[in-house]
Amino acid sequence: MTPSVFIISAPSGSGKSTLKNGLFDRVSNLRFSVSYTTRKRRGAEREGESYYYTDRAHFESMIDGDEFLEWAQVFGNYYGTHRSELDKAEAVGADLVLDIDVQGAAQLKKKIPDAVSIFILPPSRTELEQRLRARGEDSEEVIAERLRGAADEIRNYGKYDYVLINREVTASIEALVSIVCGQRMRRTRMEDQIRPILETFETEPAEKGVLSE
Repeated sequence: MTPSVFIISAPSGSGKSTLKNGLFDRVSNLRFSVSYTTRKRRGAEREGESYYYTDRAHFESMIDGDEFLEWAQVFGNYYGTHRSELDKAEAVGADLVLDIDVQGAAQLKKKIPDAVSIFILPPSRTELEQRLRARGEDSEEVIAERLRGAADEIRNYGKYDYVLINREVTASIEALVSIVCGQRMRRTRMEDQIRPILETFETEPAEKGVLSE
């Protein structure tokens, strides 16, 4: 069965990674889509787990070869989802979760209209700034750039199927789990379970004393 695709977008510092990790802890048969990027590796990030790291020339050659489901340039670096990520999810019978920005989400929705898009909002600009500073990863200049970028991204929230305001982590994880599980319960995702039930009504003999037309 073709996997369902879940897109998660949020401004940097909104707690997206924490919510995503909580989702994977609670829900089975999910596969995280590992993106390609031209940015440098940070801290404990690992090749093939956090990202596939490459240089600009190689990334641009993949763009020219139409190898991406979506790609975007953010803060001077390329990010993109390779088409093979969908094949990998299908091969193991899992649904695919993508952590991508608003540019990539718009591209992907055009190619996969049934993809479910979720936007995560911080409670306020002040809270977002505090979270960015608490990470201790970025300079003042980068923090200012991320806040300006966040203002642009947030204006796109209306294009998403769901919006979560990440005020409290546990409640936000519960909401994210509910979205994914709810989508899985849609009739199109239950067809393989419904069909055998319908067949029993088509093949079982009529009860005694009941005439069939």
